[in-house]
Amino acid sequence: MLSSYFSMPGSSNLAEERRKRRIMEQDKLDYVLVPLGLLLLSLYHLWLLCTIIKHPTRTVIGLNAQSRHQWVVSMMSDPLKNGVLAVQTIRNNIMASTLLATIAITLSSLISVFVSSSSDSGNTSSEIVFGNKTRLLSSIKYFSILLCFLVAFLCNVQSIRYYAHVSFLVTLSSPIDDMETVEYVARNLNRGSYFWSLGLRAFYLSFSLLLWIFGPIPMFLCSCMMSFLLYFLDTTSSFTRQLHRHSFNENSLKADDLESVSLLSEKYSVEEMNFHCPLLHADSNSSTTSNHC
Repeated sequence: MLSSYFSMPGSSNLAEERRKRRIMEQDKLDYVLVPLGLLLLSLYHLWLLCTIIKHPTRTVIGLNAQSRHQWVVSMMSDPLKNGVLAVQTIRNNIMASTLLATIAITLSSLISVFVSSSSDSGNTSSEIVFGNKTRLLSSIKYFSILLCFLVAFLCNVQSIRYYAHVSFLVTLSSPIDDMETVEYVARNLNRGSYFWSLGLRAFYLSFSLLLWIFGPIPMFLCSCMMSFLLYFLDTTSSFTRQLHRHSFNENSLKADDLESVSLLSEKYSVEEMNFHCPLLHADSNSSTTSNHC
């Protein structure tokens, strides 16, 4: 009895030390796994940016940029015929960007309200959270998610701005040899699409940050899986590149055929005018001579 009575304080102190050691180990996970997950996503997007600049046909973003450039060329070749189709296509993109911008600003407002209410209620740490449960880190988590949605909102707003500007420019009539106007319109359209892609990337990053609320391990696993999935979504295969190259060659051949047909028609019309004009002049000369007679 006495031995067990005197051994109880020592065992309680040992259990308390183990609990503190376990909490410190959980706190260290946030300082290790979270930066590793963010570093993995940053390295992947840095590699993607370098690939888009150096080898654009190996990425979906680069191929889509070339396709949009070709689309602008075909739309502006005959704006009276293709103007309605071009404006409707750009309007669909504006509606999609508007939807994402609305979702982003709504989620930002909800997160702000939730953070303010949780700060008033006190500590809201849950047992399912495996990691650092301090109020400071919880505030950092919610602020990072809020910042992500605000960046997505701003990127989608810029996308709407460029799309609205292109909707006016794409209906302008420009001659075939005036490529400066076409390049300007295609560049603005691609900028709108790039801002759309940045807004989507902000939404993708918010998934990892949302899982960070439940601990650093789900956030790290989500970052690894997202990098793996985005690699297959952002890169193109050899079959896709060959198909895209074949379609571009066909479009260029069709454009050359149309130009050759227009040149031939102009040539034949000039020859017919030169062929008929002497006869008309001869008839007029004969009529004048008959009148003189």
